[in-house]
Amino acid sequence: MSETTRGPKAGKTVTLREVSEAAGLGMSTVSRVLRNHGSFSAETRARVIQVVDELGYVPNRVAGALASAGSNLVGIVIPSLHNIVFPDLLSGAGRSLDPLGYQSVIGVTDYDLGREEVLIQSMLAWRPAAFLVVGLEHTEKTRSMLVGSGVRVAELLDTDGEGIDLVVGFSQHKAGAASARHLLEKGYRRIGYIGPAFDADSRSAKRYEGFRTVLSQSGIALADMELIAGTSSTEAGRAALERLLARGKKLDAVYFSNDDFAMGGLFHCIVSGISVPSQLAIMGFNGLDIGRFAPQPLTTVMTPRAEVGEIAASLILEGGPPTVVEVAFELIAGATS
Repeated sequence: MSETTRGPKAGKTVTLREVSEAAGLGMSTVSRVLRNHGSFSAETRARVIQVVDELGYVPNRVAGALASAGSNLVGIVIPSLHNIVFPDLLSGAGRSLDPLGYQSVIGVTDYDLGREEVLIQSMLAWRPAAFLVVGLEHTEKTRSMLVGSGVRVAELLDTDGEGIDLVVGFSQHKAGAASARHLLEKGYRRIGYIGPAFDADSRSAKRYEGFRTVLSQSGIALADMELIAGTSSTEAGRAALERLLARGKKLDAVYFSNDDFAMGGLFHCIVSGISVPSQLAIMGFNGLDIGRFAPQPLTTVMTPRAEVGEIAASLILEGGPPTVVEVAFELIAGATS
């Protein structure tokens, strides 16, 4: 995990990041110790407390950071509840917010930026203490409302772009690039892609661009693609792979934008007698349990969504300067590639 800061630091105030670096621990672990919530060892607690004493860190600055908002509500805006990624994100945020008495007000956009605008405008009427919002792309009005609201804003799960205030996540472009490198290193060259329409999910679009760029740099063009309208699901992924293969491009690998789609693709291969990976390799994204613990574990990228939620919520409570926190993703080479 790494962090960069935009703008000047306020005086000599010690931040959670500095405690984390001095203790050699992740920010989410330090946050759990300081809130005395969640699991950590006695040794870890002793290390954090020692660093806190040495640096003079004041762990509970919520009174100065958020009390002026006059509310214990935190607005959280996510794209969907169909994918476990976003409930995991909410769970992580709750680990920071719940012990301090903050209540989450949750809005679901269905990947519609216009709906996001309406939800945020409605939430502002409740004068929330802060916002957690998935993604960096918003309508001009949404961005203007968030900037002018005077409350802390944390944008989550993407660092490829300009943030409003706090940004916690990882590079979607780099995640896509890492996926392409993995398939190329395995020797695959006739590669297809399955994902949502590019204007429906900006993070998937960024991963696709990272993926396609690495292929292009290796002199390889994407062999074919199938874009899906509607909700992400295993059923949709299965049907999409069936349509893709029916076009007869003789693919040797397919990169899916998420594990829901990828598991549907794997199920299609099982039913159709297509051997994975010898006849067709399959790769997903997100590291969902259904893929990692399948009889044939899915090759995927594990995303730190719960950690992102916990760190972002901790940062809005801390009241530090605008910051970008990169949280590492992990490529998992399963049995499908």
